[in-house]
Amino acid sequence: MKVSDILRVKGGTLYTIQPEESLEQAVETMAQFDIGSLAVMDHGDLVGMLTFREIIHTLARNGGQLGGKTVRTVMDDHPMSCTPETELDQVRPMMLERHTRYMPVMDNKMLMGVISFYDVAKAVVDSQNFENKMLKAYIRDWPEEETGKSEPNFP
Repeated sequence: MKVSDILRVKGGTLYTIQPEESLEQAVETMAQFDIGSLAVMDHGDLVGMLTFREIIHTLARNGGQLGGKTVRTVMDDHPMSCTPETELDQVRPMMLERHTRYMPVMDNKMLMGVISFYDVAKAVVDSQNFENKMLKAYIRDWPEEETGKSEPNFP
């Protein structure tokens, strides 16, 4: 299964913010849409990712205040990314290694979407459920043995 399969199911909605926006605006957007990340875009280019992780670290460092900071000051400015053609078997270890919950999907320099660890886990579970269903159907429809053949007689 490829990342493009997740994007196809997930849909094409992208949540973005500009780097000079305030963290307060970012938090409001994330709360409004119940999302855990925003792709940070500047002049059509992905320049970073802002996730709840960066916001929580900022709150912890500033005594529970966002402190008038901008997105640029706290975003991950080197987010790990993948392509639509990346296999999920490659994405899972990448996300685990860097403790990444959100990964931009890039086609050359174009942002195609953002996948979450939840999206990846759900795709794997759905795929396994489908395989299990097919195997059970195959076993249930197993052809009968032909009569007249001698079968081995084991003690």
